Amino acid sequence: MRLNIVKKIVSEIFPKIESHYGYSKFRDITPYIEYEKNLDGAEAEYDFEDNVIVLYYPKIKDKEHLIQSLVHEYQHYLQSPTWYKRYNSMGYEYDKHPYEIKAFEEENNYKLFM
Repeated sequence: MRLNIVKKIVSEIFPKIESHYGYSKFRDITPYIEYEKNLDGAEAEYDFEDNVIVLYYPKIKDKEHLIQSLVHEYQHYLQSPTWYKRYNSMGYEYDKHPYEIKAFEEENNYKLFM
């Protein structure tokens, strides 16, 4: 998607996501949104250290996909950074990681924000 379209959708949808899910007990503020062109890897990611959701906007297919990505990454903002790392060190692979499973399940609620 083009950057201007992604930013417009984020400005409309992200406040709804924040309001619906609320604040993390691990952070004082909700995450910032950054937009990157990187074409390697995922469409989006949450940076626990900097409290940032990074959207790799050229990889986002449509509005539905964008909202699912925001919902998914917002789940990581809500989750414990310590436990996220702990699950990784316990050997959980991406598709078996309990926090990833939860985030993928939550993507099904994207329609709440359309």
